[in-house]
Amino acid sequence: MTLTNNKKLLAWVDEVAKLTTPKNIIWIDGSEELYEKLRREAVESGEMIRLNEEKYPNCYLHRSALNDVARVEGRTFICSPTKEEAGPTNNWMDPEEMKALLRPLYEGSMAGKDMYVIPYSMGVVGSPFAKYGVEITDSIYVVLSMNIMTRVGKEVLDAIGEEGDFVKGLHAKSELSEEGRYIVHFPHENTIMSINSGYGGNVLLGKKCFALRIASCLGRDEGWMAEHMLILGVTNPEGETKYLAAAFPSACGKTNLAMLVPPEGYREKGWKVWCVGDDIAWLRPGPDGRLYAQNPEYGFFGVAPGTNMKSNPNALLSSRKDSIFTNVVHDLENNTPWWEGLDKNPPANALNWKGEKWDASAGEKGAHPNSRFTAPAANCPCLSDKYEDPQGVPISAIVFGGRRAKTAPLVYQSRSWSHGVFVGSIMGSETTAAAAGAVGVLRRDPMAMLPFCGYNMADYWQHWLDMEDKVPNLPKIFNVNWFRTDDEGKFIWPGFGDNMRVLRWIFDRAEDKIDARENQIGYVPLPGDIDLEGIEDEVTPEILEGLLAVDKELWRQEAEGIRQFYAKFGDKVPEKLTEELKRLEEEMK
Repeated sequence: MTLTNNKKLLAWVDEVAKLTTPKNIIWIDGSEELYEKLRREAVESGEMIRLNEEKYPNCYLHRSALNDVARVEGRTFICSPTKEEAGPTNNWMDPEEMKALLRPLYEGSMAGKDMYVIPYSMGVVGSPFAKYGVEITDSIYVVLSMNIMTRVGKEVLDAIGEEGDFVKGLHAKSELSEEGRYIVHFPHENTIMSINSGYGGNVLLGKKCFALRIASCLGRDEGWMAEHMLILGVTNPEGETKYLAAAFPSACGKTNLAMLVPPEGYREKGWKVWCVGDDIAWLRPGPDGRLYAQNPEYGFFGVAPGTNMKSNPNALLSSRKDSIFTNVVHDLENNTPWWEGLDKNPPANALNWKGEKWDASAGEKGAHPNSRFTAPAANCPCLSDKYEDPQGVPISAIVFGGRRAKTAPLVYQSRSWSHGVFVGSIMGSETTAAAAGAVGVLRRDPMAMLPFCGYNMADYWQHWLDMEDKVPNLPKIFNVNWFRTDDEGKFIWPGFGDNMRVLRWIFDRAEDKIDARENQIGYVPLPGDIDLEGIEDEVTPEILEGLLAVDKELWRQEAEGIRQFYAKFGDKVPEKLTEELKRLEEEMK
């Protein structure tokens, strides 16, 4: 059964079938009937375990292979025609050489299996933001996850039409061998190829592969931006809603901010926060001269450990139905998922993420640190009513952030758009105990895009700078740091819902409602402009002053680190950014 007359698509499906030799070709039409059939097959084969229908309706547990539990940056390639176009921070291989390497790996890889053809849309189908893709896979887990994470089915094929273009994605589990594992992007051909993995980030090709690596190249060529950003809306007591987009490296509380619950005092006054997206934002110039954003995804692919009713109630509630849990603990008594940080009651009768008998008292963690929940965005209690708006939402502020113990203040605003691009380009986070290696080492991650930019990062910065000519009313740019610590290593700022206090200042500044004072790195709040009501015991005005302070010695070291980082990109670093660096060095003398 085929659902389209698009000759390019039919020819490609035929070509892949000849290469991989599946027993059947199944087109995913988006019908519940087909999904239910596939769920049954996955349960019968052991690929998925159906969970407690009363507590977790239509939810499943999935385990990936033991050697296949995270994105593999070392096996991820950008195969542009030249190495310079991919840039120094991407793995590169000549496109033809890479295809010659991959072809034998795919040959016969689907023999005896079904091959699924998944037409999907990133963005609201038919909207100015929408881009269409087709992923071919031999994994039911991928089919069911893509149905949660993207808009799938016949309406996508209708939108592509008989002549339309689409991004090709080919995935085969093959033998799940680490040596043969590749996640490869061909930006000039709008093609993604993934083999020997079954883990979400490597095989749900609409996510980082399409929505960031390929889309960043499309955005460069077409005059828009694909960014690793959450989008949230804040409604004030007067009923006005404003939106911001924010980029953070991993382990910096991105999902928590996307679904923030305001402090009780704020809720009583009528403040509300809305989630438009938790991970990816596509930003385009709007007809009124502002920048508009849409979340191209349809679901959340969240890290499970640490997610609970205190840290992120909205994320937890989102995963209570129609969701897939990967590499978590299986509570056999209740047939439910569990992970560290969910609650303080680990199950007595349980299997760990590997499927082995597990006892919490032995001291080993039961869920993998990167275990996940894949949940429909429609389940989110604070989902914005503009989530499906084809025009997207107007962005008032762009926020960058990282985990810095001493250097970056709680919040500051850039002096200009080009200074804001500089602030994004120098972003970084200090490693925590969760990451392998030494603690407190700074890892630069410009705009949180280092692993996801599909071309040379210096050209990407230039693309950011060029937006100034395309968008007359650009959002203002800010930097936040919730992670300043005292001499004992304890966090000074309370974080979580109290980050709302900083967001309020950001929106007031974005709307030019309040003044600020300029220091060596930008604009910071005036005394009294960050609301401390309800947390005065924890954060006195003096403590807040310390959180906003700039330590010149630390910033001199910072400037030296930035210069070394920029050196990787040679003379491609935009002149405006090197000028901003010189100014920073002057300010810190």
